[in-house]
Amino acid sequence: MSAIKWGILATGGIAATFTEDLKLLPDAEVVAVGSRSEASARAFADRHGIPRAHGSWAELAADPDVDIVYVANTQNAHYDAVRTCLEGGKAVLCEKAFTLNQAEAAKLVDLARERGLFLMEAMWTRCIPAIRKIMELVEGGAIGPVNTVHADFGFSVSVPPEHRLRNPDLGGGALLDVGVYPISFAHMVLGAPAGVRSWARLTPEGVDENTGVLLGYDSGAVALLSCGITTDSPVTASISGPLGRIELPHLFFRPDTFTLYRTDGEPEIFHVPFEGKGMLHEAAEAMRCLREGLLESPLMPWQATLDVMGIMDEVRSQVGVRFPGE
Repeated sequence: MSAIKWGILATGGIAATFTEDLKLLPDAEVVAVGSRSEASARAFADRHGIPRAHGSWAELAADPDVDIVYVANTQNAHYDAVRTCLEGGKAVLCEKAFTLNQAEAAKLVDLARERGLFLMEAMWTRCIPAIRKIMELVEGGAIGPVNTVHADFGFSVSVPPEHRLRNPDLGGGALLDVGVYPISFAHMVLGAPAGVRSWARLTPEGVDENTGVLLGYDSGAVALLSCGITTDSPVTASISGPLGRIELPHLFFRPDTFTLYRTDGEPEIFHVPFEGKGMLHEAAEAMRCLREGLLESPLMPWQATLDVMGIMDEVRSQVGVRFPGE
């Protein structure tokens, strides 16, 4: 089949990693990059061997050779960037956190539905081969009904107030940057919760820097989650049930190995490698959906994105984080 042609919106580190991973897919071709700075777009294009560089998002969205755009700018700008691309008739794969809040996400989903365009949150974890194997085991009853999910994502960094991690104008804080991973992981396993409880320490700028979240479910299951930008945490996860548990190692969000512990048997270690840096798997899923005429991915459906954004809205409401304009 002919290659699917990608446009890259933004020129930072994540955009670079994704672009390099795309080169490993024989049916993918990066044909353009767009940025609010023409110089930045040109430098990125030269560095990665991309034919065209556009000095605006609108120019990228209007490029007739682009089939789908990967949006990789800061989350405060996701809404405007994705909307520009959808209005330009482009399918979109947008980095997490999808938007600043659920209301923005819902507007983009409605627009994609109205225009008949594919739209997907780039939560690469759900597309990683090991994660897909874990879900196969869970759904097959390997550990019985899930009772508990644990997941954390924390790192310690010292950055100035204007940095994206601390700046409310840029959607700063631990929750949207890394908390989205544990929350999306729990949602993948247990679905939407019946209740949310949370606690956080805020920075002087008013964003969260150390946050705990408890999700409760009608089944009696619970998810205990944490995130932080001032704590060097294990960044591990586990899924537990009456028949055993599955443990994911450090960097649980992109594992190539995990262990199944059975209550009545020996542990079993699974090795399921990912390709490249791991980002090509979400790209491959987006391209599969495009070729099959799907508007949303069954691995990362619109409702999952809306649910996760809604959970994060509730957490922010409980801990007192509001972004400008909300």
